[in-house]
Amino acid sequence: MTALAKPPGTGAPGTAGPSRFARLKLTRAERRGLRTGLLFISPWLVGFLAFNLYPALASLYYSFTNFKILQEPRWTGLDNYAKLINDPIFWKSLTNTLYLTVVGVPLAVVVALGIALLLNRKGIRGIGIFRTIFYLPVVIPGVAAAILWIFLLSPVNGLVNQSLRVVGIAGPGWFYDPAWAKNGIILMTIWAAGDVVIIYLGALQGVSRALYEAAEVDGAGAWVKLRHVTIPMISPAILFNLITGAIAAFQSFTQAFVISAGVGRGNDGSIGGVQNSLLFYGLNLYNNGFRYFQMGYASALAWILLIMILVATLVLLRASRNRVYYESAQ
Repeated sequence: MTALAKPPGTGAPGTAGPSRFARLKLTRAERRGLRTGLLFISPWLVGFLAFNLYPALASLYYSFTNFKILQEPRWTGLDNYAKLINDPIFWKSLTNTLYLTVVGVPLAVVVALGIALLLNRKGIRGIGIFRTIFYLPVVIPGVAAAILWIFLLSPVNGLVNQSLRVVGIAGPGWFYDPAWAKNGIILMTIWAAGDVVIIYLGALQGVSRALYEAAEVDGAGAWVKLRHVTIPMISPAILFNLITGAIAAFQSFTQAFVISAGVGRGNDGSIGGVQNSLLFYGLNLYNNGFRYFQMGYASALAWILLIMILVATLVLLRASRNRVYYESAQ
């Protein structure tokens, strides 16, 4: 009986046939190409290792130490994380941040969707001008925008309150009123939602006209088409904007920093607005790291923030599992 030929790369038990490592051996041209590729990406690799990976790992180590910049870090284990539980400032900053995330982000997403639906209408003259106007706030630097809104929301001479007085409404104190300060930040977020509008516009223009025509044949009105055609078809864009908006809200810093510095600091020089009404998580981290020089505690705050963002993202992804329509997955 003729022996069956064995496929390449196999051999008797305990013997090495044509080794799989032989297949991994690179030719001279391949090695040269690999070296060239590594050379071209080496600036990015060096930057990633020096300015991303190493600082992240270092902050993880410092979060378990008592580190005050000018002193050698002293290992304290989980003391920094235990301190968080009894720190009222931590809970205040977390509460402010969650308010901005839970209230501000969905509101901004809904308003941006409404604006995108208006800007997506056909037959409107000068629609390109309107789209440009709504996108302009995105290109304004955050510091300049914050200073602008300090004047716009001034309780006495601000344009917003003056406009409200014309219709007989007494405007709130905005950034000078702890009950309204965070709402002022939310108003700024909605004003600068032009990038979210652009994403919605792209998604809306990708919805097939045939779906609307089929709905119209069945007698569907504008609301039914919006609910059962438009929103399901652009649901991936809605999810994307929710996730990126939540991540940005958790890391909110620039506007609150500038506005808090403008309306007044705490007795210890900390920044957080009137009665810490604008003390978001990022500001609390900044105060601990660069005002109190508690780098170990600030590092622990940073890693807790990372975990919260990760959990929030996973929750949104899990909650949307059966609510987001992906056409390519059908």
